[in-house]
Amino acid sequence: MFQLINTGYFFADGGAMFGAIPKVTWSRSYPANERNLCVLAMHAGVVTTGGERVIVIDPGVGKDCLDKSPASFYQFHETKNIAEELEQLGITAEAVTDVIFTHLHFDHCGAAVQTDSRGMAKPVFPNALHWVSRAQYESERNPHPLESDSFLPGNTRLLEKASLLRIVESTIEPYPDVRLELFDGHTLGQIVATIKPDNEDVPAIVFAGDVIPLSSQVVPERISAYDLYPAQSYFGKIRMLEKAVRENQTLVFFHDAYKPSATVRKVGNSYKAV
Repeated sequence: MFQLINTGYFFADGGAMFGAIPKVTWSRSYPANERNLCVLAMHAGVVTTGGERVIVIDPGVGKDCLDKSPASFYQFHETKNIAEELEQLGITAEAVTDVIFTHLHFDHCGAAVQTDSRGMAKPVFPNALHWVSRAQYESERNPHPLESDSFLPGNTRLLEKASLLRIVESTIEPYPDVRLELFDGHTLGQIVATIKPDNEDVPAIVFAGDVIPLSSQVVPERISAYDLYPAQSYFGKIRMLEKAVRENQTLVFFHDAYKPSATVRKVGNSYKAV
């Protein structure tokens, strides 16, 4: 089973999302309002494998972050509780076996920890292994000044103390139908999760995280100003896109409010989400 749960929306500046690309170009494929703000989504992935793993990928921002800076700047709205949404699918939080963080920025991982009625922070998925790359683990502890506000080190320490954190050093396949591959660019050591469905005739599903957060950013030059290492973003995107075209993979765009997933076609020297 593969499903996406939209855990909410927020606003981001269009110029920041598309970097050096003129608005007259990018706005044809992704809209902005009169204040040049784009609506972004947060699409958590839910995968049940043949090996009886229940996997959540990027559970979203979580309610504990919403009133704090810098989250308050982005005007999060229509947010949903990931555990309650899973219950609608017949999955309890206790049944989740794995949580994959593409990276440790708060809008992707904040919902993995929640404060209870007594003010105690606890893991939302108490029986799940939480996967994160070594590079992200180290970046959170010694953050680059440009992304220090994006991390929630208290959450990661809580998961580590509960023996729920698993560190990924390089590309691995923790289960037969799950591949975790590392990409640099937006930040160091992003995990891109590739899920191979049980049906061999169905192409793989790739959770692109913030390597390619929007479908319109399959154009390699459309690199966000939020990316710390834009040259690595560019080449990482091409590496992902070439494989997606070659193997007819479906890419999941975590932040795309209008086209959360698509296959990719090569058009000349560029790409198009179809």
